[in-house]
Amino acid sequence: MPHQESAGLTALGAVLSPLEGGGPKTEAVVQRLSAAISLGVMADGQQLPSETDLANQLGVSTMTLREALAVLRQQGIVHTKRGRGGGSFIRGSAEVLENTSLVRLQQMSIQELRDLGDEHFAVTGAAAVFAARRGLRADIARLRALADRLKDSTELATARRADSRFHIEMAVCAQSTRLTRAEVALQAELSALLWLPRLKLDPAAEATAHRDLVDAIEREDDGRARELAESHTESRIRRLVALRLELSD
Repeated sequence: MPHQESAGLTALGAVLSPLEGGGPKTEAVVQRLSAAISLGVMADGQQLPSETDLANQLGVSTMTLREALAVLRQQGIVHTKRGRGGGSFIRGSAEVLENTSLVRLQQMSIQELRDLGDEHFAVTGAAAVFAARRGLRADIARLRALADRLKDSTELATARRADSRFHIEMAVCAQSTRLTRAEVALQAELSALLWLPRLKLDPAAEATAHRDLVDAIEREDDGRARELAESHTESRIRRLVALRLELSD
C-alpha cells in the first residue's frame, strides 16, 4: 500500500471509526470510548460530539449510544450536564481509569488474557516485520521520538500514552491500514491493564526495548525486529497473567 494512503490514518479516526462485525454493540461502544481516553486521543474534560454525530461516527443507533454513555457514566468515565452549555464530557482521571482497569482485569479469565496476548503477539510481530521492510526515515524518527518520550515520562499516564502511540505508530510505519486498526484496538484493550501501578512497568526499561526495536527496523532487519517485538509482547502478557492470578488468590 502506498505510504500516502496510510498517512491519513489517525489514532482518533481509527478509534471512532464505524464498528464492524457482530456482537453486542453497546459493549463495543463502551470499549471504543474508553480506549480513546486511555490512549490520550480524548482528554480529561473534553466534550463529546452530540449523540447524533457520535452515533453516526460509530455506525450505531442513538439508543445504543445512550446505553453505552449510561455505562460510562456508571463507571465514572463520562459525566453529563443538562441544560444550556450541557453535554457529555470525558472524566478520565488516573484514579478512575486505574479502578476501572483493575475491575476489568479481575473479570477477565486467564484464557481471555492469553488469547488477547496471542493476538497482540501476532499483530505486533507482523507490524515490526513490515515496518522494517517499508518504514520511511520520517516514520523511524517518529518512533525514536516516542521512545524518548517514554523514557522521560515521570507519570504512568504519560508513559502509557507514549507506549501505546509507539505501537500504533509502528503499525503506521508498516504502511498497513488493517494492522494499524488492529493495533489501535489492541492498545485500547491492553494499555490501561499493562500500565496498572501494580504491574510496575519501568518506563526507562520499556523505552530501551523500544529503541532496540527501532534500531532493527532502521537496519531493515525484519527477522530481528519480529523477534524483539514478539519477545517484548510475550514478556508483558506473562506479567499481566501473573498479576491476574495474584488478584484471584
